[in-house]
Amino acid sequence: MSNWWHDQRVFWRQFREEFHTTGAVLPSGRFLARALARYVGQQPEGQRILEVGPGTGAVTSQIVRRLGPHDRLDLVELNAEFVRRLNERFARDAHFQPAAQQSRVLHLPVEQLPADTRYDVIVSGLPLNNFSVADVEHLLAAITRLLRPGGMLSFFEYIAIRPARSLVSGRAERARLRGIGQALDGLLKPHEVRRDWIWPNVPPAWVHHVRMPTNGSSASGPANNGATNR
Repeated sequence: MSNWWHDQRVFWRQFREEFHTTGAVLPSGRFLARALARYVGQQPEGQRILEVGPGTGAVTSQIVRRLGPHDRLDLVELNAEFVRRLNERFARDAHFQPAAQQSRVLHLPVEQLPADTRYDVIVSGLPLNNFSVADVEHLLAAITRLLRPGGMLSFFEYIAIRPARSLVSGRAERARLRGIGQALDGLLKPHEVRRDWIWPNVPPAWVHHVRMPTNGSSASGPANNGATNR
């Protein structure tokens, strides 16, 4: 069985069993994965990179292709089956093996990373729209704490998912979705520097790129919304 088909089966099984934390029926498509990995490998002196919620490694496959010799990659994943699959890929997959010595797969929540850990780039595949408002706020605080000043966070959402859900949801669900939107706006409005629209993904998605300000400064500029239509 090919790696692609194997990963589809693993992902579908975990979607059925762990929908709350898996959040999608299929792994990220290649256009979405490329957009999420956009800012990896752009510093000759090396980057420290974190992927949060890598699943079976659809986005990781793009990240490892971009790693330079001085880059270091950490992956944090809660799902034990996904952790097993990622370790297997670093051991046996020809695309992953060259990056094995530069990479660590950590079976723990992102909040448990050491407080003094800092990353140049963080790529998140977490299904934020599946979580409670408090969980989203907590996760965003943990992730942004881990970014160096000037560091880049890239994460995705399915296009218009919250408005679509709100149309068919009860009052409590609409309040939850509204709260998530407010939490994300608090991050995106001051700090988003680019947004990629990924129409070929199933379902279509956009990728938010957020740059944390350097000490005493604001982000580098307003979002370049619609900068890439793939």
